[in-house]
Amino acid sequence: MTAPIQENQLLALIVDDEPFFRTVLRLFLEQDGYRVAEAENGIEAINVFEQLHPDIILLDISMPDMDGVECCHKLHSSDQGQHTPILMLTSVEDERSINHAFAVGATDYVTKPVLLPILRQRLKRLIEQSQLQQKLLAANQQLQLLVNLDELTQLANRRRFEEYLSLEWQRQTRSQQPLSLILCDVDFFKSYNDTYGHLAGDGTLVKIARAIKDALKRTADLVARYGGEEFAVVLPDTDALGAIHIAKTICCAVRTLAIPHRNSLLCSHITLSAGSTTVVPQPNSDFQQIIATADRALYQAKAAGRDRFIHSSLDSSFANPTCYLFGSSAPKRCGFC
Repeated sequence: MTAPIQENQLLALIVDDEPFFRTVLRLFLEQDGYRVAEAENGIEAINVFEQLHPDIILLDISMPDMDGVECCHKLHSSDQGQHTPILMLTSVEDERSINHAFAVGATDYVTKPVLLPILRQRLKRLIEQSQLQQKLLAANQQLQLLVNLDELTQLANRRRFEEYLSLEWQRQTRSQQPLSLILCDVDFFKSYNDTYGHLAGDGTLVKIARAIKDALKRTADLVARYGGEEFAVVLPDTDALGAIHIAKTICCAVRTLAIPHRNSLLCSHITLSAGSTTVVPQPNSDFQQIIATADRALYQAKAAGRDRFIHSSLDSSFANPTCYLFGSSAPKRCGFC
């Protein structure tokens, strides 16, 4: 049973097999401004918890079928339960049972018969601690996000890129599946900044970042700002054909933006050069290898005239790169390579 919900009321879940004791606690907690839910055994408690997500749980340590210690363990094992304080209720100070309860996630305990003024202070302290922990957790998550985020483009930054690429390199080494990487560079971007100013340049980078991110459809694919006007795309479980398709899509998406660049030596709007590579990582290898190969491919794309991308296999020692040229028509292989 649950009292009518009021804004900002805390929800307490009472779990006890004695109806009279539950009633006494419910009346006391409601007088103190709590909403109250009840369960008469551990199985019911888990179901109620999953439905209502209470702010605190008062859990009897001695119940039939599933005792409080086992119930506490199951509650604490859930993601939500890890942050919910659990106050154990015990008829005797059984040190072994109490230690066991703390070991599986209990936050505190009180003995029966419960002294209500003491219970009030214990609940207040546990709620305050829980709220503080949740604020700290949210702050840490936000800080971690900021540490891994490029402030301008809101993409992953280089730190996050290298961390993610390293993890995927290890994962693909175990699974022996292909991993692809694309490095992109905005053509003649220094000239663009000199012509339109750095504020306009920042705005253009934001638009390009959004276009690259929108070209990807899988949550496993990561787009990062690799440098000033350079972007990196990590494509797990992606073979060469998949990487070539994504690189084409990205270059075409940036061209479609039609951002004017009157001092470009290529055309009247912003274009990209890109280098991509695909590899099945081998044991005892280093993820820096794929970066070096994609970087060489990018360098060759720029040396070949820009506004194109080159795909190269790391395993081919760069012997047979494939160059795709852009222009007024659809992407096509060029005479380079």
